[in-house]
Amino acid sequence: MTISISTRFDFRLDAPTDLILQFEAAAIPEQAIRSARTSMTCGDDCVRVPAHEAIGERILVHAEGRFEVAYEATVDVNRLAPELAGLEQLAPHDLPGDPLEYLLDSRYCPADRLQSFAEDEFGGTSGGDRIVAIHDWIAQHFTYEPGSSTPTTTALDSFVERRGICRDYAHVLITLARASTIPARYVSCFAPGVEPPDFHAVAEVFLADRTTPGGGAWYIVDATGMATPGETVKIGVGRDAADVSFLTSFGPSHFGDKSVTVTRAG
Repeated sequence: MTISISTRFDFRLDAPTDLILQFEAAAIPEQAIRSARTSMTCGDDCVRVPAHEAIGERILVHAEGRFEVAYEATVDVNRLAPELAGLEQLAPHDLPGDPLEYLLDSRYCPADRLQSFAEDEFGGTSGGDRIVAIHDWIAQHFTYEPGSSTPTTTALDSFVERRGICRDYAHVLITLARASTIPARYVSCFAPGVEPPDFHAVAEVFLADRTTPGGGAWYIVDATGMATPGETVKIGVGRDAADVSFLTSFGPSHFGDKSVTVTRAG
């Protein structure tokens, strides 16, 4: 599937401030960048570094005043998306090194606090069957409500309030997966069909790979149900939203306008 992306946003900095930006589609095997153009009010004070897991890039910025960003891209997504049901989970001692960190608590995902609930609610399931059960439970019990959460809202807050946006849905699914001893990570992304149009967030879980005996793979799961794996363009991955925010400011900033348009191009 070919996906067309266009986004613009701006913000104002009252004093010289350091920032991290991450908003471009990642160039990785499962998605090929056909074309891309980035325009920023950057001058010589922008440096690119590899992002988490070397998926995508972070742009380090030192700026003052009004800062504008414009980005357009066309991306071919070539991601396999097998059914999760029936996929086995790997015991921690059978996991490769990289997924292990995604079993641990993180800033927005206190998995230890929900272990008892996960076992009580989803006991008798494991692996892909448990992820499907978690996804369906969120779909049945949560309300998608823009403006209902803040940048400090954790998965535990969302679990109690039973509402949120894509960021919150992803955090809850990640937390319940980790509470079930299934590695799970946060994915910032673009996807068509997201309402309201914006940067999107989904989860990835690490389960057995049927094509590789004893091996595992990452599988996209969108708790909101708005995006499908075959149409999702990854920007970056991390333990939770703190690792892959499109804008992280190390000082006061005043956000202005933002627009995101994602369409199917073929």
